Amino acid sequence: MGRITIADIAQRAGVSTGAVSYALNNRPGVSKETRARILGVAADLGWEPSSAARSLSGARTETVGLVLARHPSTLGVESFYMQFIAGIESELSQRSYALLLQVVPDLDAEMRAYRTWRAARRVDGVVMVDPRIDDPRVALLAGEGALPAVVVGDTTLAGGLTNVWTDDAAAMRESVRYLSAVGHRRIARVSGVQSYGHTFIRDEAFREESAALGVEGQIVRTDYTPGQGATVTRALLTSADRPSAMIYDNDVMALAGLGVASELGLQVPQDLSIIAWDDSPLCEATYPRLSALSHDVTSFGAHVARRLFAVIDGAEAGSFLDSTPTLRPRGTTARLAAG
Repeated sequence: MGRITIADIAQRAGVSTGAVSYALNNRPGVSKETRARILGVAADLGWEPSSAARSLSGARTETVGLVLARHPSTLGVESFYMQFIAGIESELSQRSYALLLQVVPDLDAEMRAYRTWRAARRVDGVVMVDPRIDDPRVALLAGEGALPAVVVGDTTLAGGLTNVWTDDAAAMRESVRYLSAVGHRRIARVSGVQSYGHTFIRDEAFREESAALGVEGQIVRTDYTPGQGATVTRALLTSADRPSAMIYDNDVMALAGLGVASELGLQVPQDLSIIAWDDSPLCEATYPRLSALSHDVTSFGAHVARRLFAVIDGAEAGSFLDSTPTLRPRGTTARLAAG
């Protein structure tokens, strides 16, 4: 098929070419439902504006996009994304840019959003989060005419796109070494969603460091929610070979684990050491205060936004280490009591 025209879109959508023009240029004149249908058809057909049309339509939308392919309930309990978005907004506000945030159920819906945004010129660039191994979004965003993008994740997951990352492998190794040094020989990792690339990276570092130190390491899966954090913690702590230390992939699961330990009559940190990830304010608000792998998530978001503006302005792709989360021992970790 040759170049897709607005007439092709109008025929497929069952509307006039004028309605297509209004929808694609984000102008009044069509209903919300009709606009959504036209943009969906345009995205499905792979329509994109010609270079001449782009030059006539105005250079920038002064908007960047972020799609979160997660269940809304997980976003409600995790503080990471609120801090991360706050960091992005701190940079956008300095340039009078807006953030277009969309929460969708899966990767297919996220990719449709990117195609729709490109077709309608809704955003100047996008922030892609939670990269997977062999992620189809990377190929889409690296293709000809794709939206400028920054991947939030390890270089190995970015497919040559600009990426900003934290060294999760080094942080995980530090945690296992610390726990081993204070006498723990049976350590459990309460992991997040298996399909995420950063989960794989943390898993591999945990396995390798545990093996190198002669520590018995166990990995259990969750969906990041406190409910699942509590469930797997209860199963681990009532097993015949219960761990004496646990590393959680976020703070709310670690807090749930702390509650389960208390329910079972275990003392933290005397009987059980706990380490959380990301070190939100919640980690210092609980008792005992949660030991955590700490990095500045708000600063991380700001760094990502700055790199996206550079990509939008034509910078070459690059890989940028933001930080290595640092272990902050507090009240939930201690030397394992003898006996």
